[in-house]
Formats: sequence, C-alpha cells, structure tokens
Amino acid sequence: MNHYSNLNSLIDSSDIKVCIVGLGYVGLPLAIEFGNKITTIGFDINNKRLNDLRKGIDLTLEIEKEDLLKVNNLSFTNNPDDLKKADIYIITVPTPIDTQNNPDLSPLTKATEMIGSVISKGNIVIYESTVYPGASEEVCVPLIETISGLSFNKDFYLGYSPERINPGDKEHTITNILKVTSGSSPESADIVDRLYKLIILAGTYKASSIKVAEAAKVIENTQRDVNIGLINELALIFNKLDIDTEEVLKAAGTKWNFLPFRPGLVGGHCIGVDPYYLTHKAQSAGFHPEMILAGRRINDSMGKYIANYLVQKMENKNIKICNSKVLIMGFTFKEDCPDVRNTKVIDVINELNRLEIDVSCYDPWIDPVEVNSIYDINTIDMPLNDEYDAIIITVAHQKFKDLGSSRIRLWGTNDHILFDLKYIFDSSETDLRI
Repeated sequence: MNHYSNLNSLIDSSDIKVCIVGLGYVGLPLAIEFGNKITTIGFDINNKRLNDLRKGIDLTLEIEKEDLLKVNNLSFTNNPDDLKKADIYIITVPTPIDTQNNPDLSPLTKATEMIGSVISKGNIVIYESTVYPGASEEVCVPLIETISGLSFNKDFYLGYSPERINPGDKEHTITNILKVTSGSSPESADIVDRLYKLIILAGTYKASSIKVAEAAKVIENTQRDVNIGLINELALIFNKLDIDTEEVLKAAGTKWNFLPFRPGLVGGHCIGVDPYYLTHKAQSAGFHPEMILAGRRINDSMGKYIANYLVQKMENKNIKICNSKVLIMGFTFKEDCPDVRNTKVIDVINELNRLEIDVSCYDPWIDPVEVNSIYDINTIDMPLNDEYDAIIITVAHQKFKDLGSSRIRLWGTNDHILFDLKYIFDSSETDLRI
C-alpha cells in the first residue's frame, strides 16, 4: 500500500491522527473541531496555556469551557516526542513582522524544524500560517528534508490551507467559513481536502497549487487594507473640507456595489501585517508595489493624525493642551476580543504623550499585566467622573455601546470633547468623528 492509499484508508476509517502545532486563535478552534472527529494532539510551547486548556480555560475567549472539556479525542502536550504518533501535522503559528516591517518567519521555521525531527514516511505537513507565495516550499521544505533525511513528494508531502479565523466573531466560526485547501501533488491535495471536509460544514475550495493558496490568503487582507487606506485618505480630505465623512459614506452606500468600509485604525496580526509579506516577495522579484505600500503608509499614520486632530479641536475650545487629561476607550486591535497584538491604539497614546497630555486607557477586555509588559503602559480599572478633557472611543466594544453616550459623558469635564472614532453613536450624541 502506497502512502496515499494508507492516508486515504485512515481517513475513511477515522483512524487518522492529526497534530495541531500552535494553540492560539487559529490552532485551538481547529484542534477542538478535529478532536470531536478524530484523534488529535494539540502542541504548544507555552506550558501555562496548556494547563489552562486542560482546565477548560481559554484566555482568548474563543472557546467556551464546556466545549473545551467535552472533546474526547484531544490531548495537549509540549513534548515533541508525543508528536511522532501523528499522520498529519498542521502548523498554525504566528507569522509577524519585525521592526523594519519585514516578514519574521522565526516562529514558522522553529515549528518546522521540530516537525522535521519527528516526521515519518508518508506524513503530510499542512501550513495555515500566513506567508508570502512560495514560502512553504522554498523555506520550510528544505528544513524538513535536512533534519528528517526524507525526500519531498516522495517520503513526505506538503499542504497549505490558509486560516480564516475572525477573533471575537461568534457567527463566522471555523466550521462556517469556506476553506481553501491545496497540496504539493494532486494526490496529497485530495487528501488535504478530504481531511478538512471532516470538519468544515461550509465546504472546501481546492486551489490548483500551494502558491495559489498562499497568494489567495495574503491578498484577502491586502485588499481590505488598501480599501481602508482609501477611506482613511478620503476622511482626511473631507475633514479639510468640513464635510462629515460618515454622511458621505452613507450617501455613497445607497449604490448597490459601493463597499462599506469605514475610516480608522488598522492594526492586528492580519490586515496590518499581511501586505508586508506580499510586498516583500514582490520586491525580491524585482517589482516595487506602489498602491499596497501607499495604503500601508496612510493606515500606519492614522494614529498620529487622530491624536493631532483631537488636539486641534481641543485648542479650538480653548482647552489647555499641556497636562490636559484624555481618556482612551479601548486598547485591543478590534472589538469584543482581548487580543492586543499590533494594536494601533498605542500610536494614538504615544502621540498624545509626546504632546505632554495625561492619558488614561480603559478597556474591560484586556489583561493589564500583558499590556504593561508589551507596551509599557498602565491601564485603569474604571474611569473617574468629571475627570477628562477629551474622551476617544477607539474600539467598538459592545460594552461601550451598552454604556451609552450619556453615561460615558459623565466621565468628562463640563467642556469635554467626545471623539467617536468608531461611529458607535449617532453624530448628534458626540462632538467629533473623522
């Protein structure tokens, strides 16, 4: 029996064993779904994370305790030796950028090196981490071959199925999102596709190659980034012309094919990162992308612009800037999730601090210790009444919406400015928007 026949038969009998490497926002939901169907090993280097998961605690708040504890075929480990039992390895580690906006593949290469030390003949390694087109085969395959001594597409095979997790979204969960799949050979592509069909109710789309699947993933967020960059630039123009951007977007939105993007901060570990992976690869191929990088420059500058726009309006109201007090409402990179990776709210805070403004940050979703360790800022447990000269709503948490503008205004001084960056209230209830 050849490798393909063996894996197909294991899928048919539900005897196939899967290992998920990396148990964050992407890996844990994947491990839960596979663990409900087949034998699944969840691997992570963070032992505290593993101990929490064994107790049913998911600090990302993506999985409920009862859903985590009822999975029968899922085990957790940080011991690479335990991974030798697997037939298929799925790598879901982060792929961030460095301080120069270059791809940082070190988490990916470290995970790949570990897999190279445990892989056996006939195994498939599937990557879900976002990379530039070609990275899986150009960077990861040579590492596996060197460490394992196995030959690519003879002894082991590759798959790529880009993650489509949306943190904090309880409607578009992993099983309800169409899954792109691919493989390094026609047969391995079929096996990868069959594997994901075990758990993906929305179905799968088999791409023609791994590079196509990698490119499809990286342009999903690049497209969003460029579109938001355009809207941000339009907001800057309309502010100069004293036109309400939201009113313009509402009017334009009456046309059936107008895209409903809104201006604001663009952070996180996807939209604010993925375009740099594509531009890195493009530049290495001798092409200088202009539109993508222009969108990135605009979006990366928005934090500074928002801070200075607020200061301008404060000066117009004769509010003394130096030692004034500003409340920042929200620090996570998006609404209703605790993730603070690559949050652009920090850019607003840093610019306000540079202008010698006393900034307080309030976010009921965050871990204050984590925020302090990563960004070296202290957050507050609860805002004070009659305290702040300006209040900026930077994240559209449902908890902020539930408070209502009247309750939030109690935290401001008599002549404060309420800056609704996320359009969560009607314009009549706030003082400033972009």
